[in-house]
Amino acid sequence: MDMMVRTERPDRKAAILLAAEKLFAQRGYHGVTIRQIADEAGVPLALVGYYYGQKQALFESIFAHWQGTIDERLHELQQARQSSDPQARLERIVTAFVGPVLRLRASAEGEYYALLVARELAHATDAADRVLRTYFDPLAHAFIDALTEALPHASRAQVAWGYQFALGALVHHISDKRVQRLSLKLNMPCDPAARPALINFIVGGLQAALPAAPAAPAALSKTRRRLS
Repeated sequence: MDMMVRTERPDRKAAILLAAEKLFAQRGYHGVTIRQIADEAGVPLALVGYYYGQKQALFESIFAHWQGTIDERLHELQQARQSSDPQARLERIVTAFVGPVLRLRASAEGEYYALLVARELAHATDAADRVLRTYFDPLAHAFIDALTEALPHASRAQVAWGYQFALGALVHHISDKRVQRLSLKLNMPCDPAARPALINFIVGGLQAALPAAPAAPAALSKTRRRLS
């Protein structure tokens, strides 16, 4: 063990984490072995276990490493909740939900992590369940709480469906490549320029799918007069 300690190098530890992130994103948790991760990182097999332990611990270390991205989304969400205008608040909440993820996906260092999260959210394997519960369920609850405040005439159960649909749109956007073919090469996959359209799509979908505020009495009277 003393010999292993003397060979400890931060660049090797980082290389292992990056290799694991890339392979898990491409093949899934069960499609990757520790030996493949070591080969990808260019390190001895024993070094993976020395730094990270078993495969599940290595897998969880990836998400712990990126905790800052969750904190960033929560910070933007907190700022969005302070808006006094309900419409502006809803748009800012959705922007906080979408914006950091798209920035991460567009960055060279965050590409594989974003794809890994999208893969695990889409497939929800047993290996990923603990990670999702630990890192992403609290984030989801925070956004559902904020959306429930912004859409007070919808129940929390209804808002949870809205959140699930919004998540589906976001995950599909950051992971799908088929849009290039379907648009006859006019659209590029994961294009950050699609951000405003995605935000508008989610905002409009939430407003259309969830109960709105009842019409004011004056507005109801005008409607009745038009119908009579």
